[in-house]
Amino acid sequence: MLLVKKGFPEEGELLMCTVTNIQYHSVFVNIDEYSKTGLIHISEIAPGRIRNIRAYVEEGKKVICKVLKIDKEKGHIDLSLRRVNEGQKRAKVNEVKQEQKVEKIIEMTSKSLKKELAPLFEEISGKILKKYDSLYKCFEDVAADKVMLKDLGIDEKVTKILTDGIKARIKETGVVISGHLFLSSLAPNGIELIKESLKKLQSTSENVSLSYLGSGKYNVTVAASDYKEAEKVLESSTEAAISFMHSKKGMGEFKRVAKA
Repeated sequence: MLLVKKGFPEEGELLMCTVTNIQYHSVFVNIDEYSKTGLIHISEIAPGRIRNIRAYVEEGKKVICKVLKIDKEKGHIDLSLRRVNEGQKRAKVNEVKQEQKVEKIIEMTSKSLKKELAPLFEEISGKILKKYDSLYKCFEDVAADKVMLKDLGIDEKVTKILTDGIKARIKETGVVISGHLFLSSLAPNGIELIKESLKKLQSTSENVSLSYLGSGKYNVTVAASDYKEAEKVLESSTEAAISFMHSKKGMGEFKRVAKA
């Protein structure tokens, strides 16, 4: 993540974090957006009694947390996992994906211009964030011809290549479709097989989002510019997961639901 925010997050803010250390009664994470350390007490991991904290979190994995309390003098940031609902998780993951897309576009621009990535990113973001809350919102407006980068004070040599990259990679999202994916396995490592199948599903497209509904049931949502493209992505992504499960003697089934 190239855009690291300064200072401290706000109470109630949702953050993408990386689990770094798991203790008996707490979990330490790195807050990716602020490059700071946060703590999740065992009582904020999940509802109910927790016998094994490692059943819910794993070192090196990404988690979405909510800021509970901040002590700026001590530098302490208390976080919660259990107070983040599925809708909030999806929204935050989508936000992070948008940031990653922005960074990829700027990275491609830096290669074309043969410029160092970090200073170019700082130059571009510094100009845009004077007018916008996020780089992605600006890029959406550029893609829709609502704003020109040169009007934001960005160098003209950068503007042309960056604009071409934006229009090639950011397109209007017109439709959203979804369905329910059912996965199960009786193998001793069944949980790991299901996790792997879900990774294969999500790797097929950046426009796929996933949420767990319980009892081996997952909601798969695809956003695209039109229904033909959305159906294509939905079919290929779910088939990737199902085919993997079948290859491992597991079960996989997909059922469409009403449009999201």
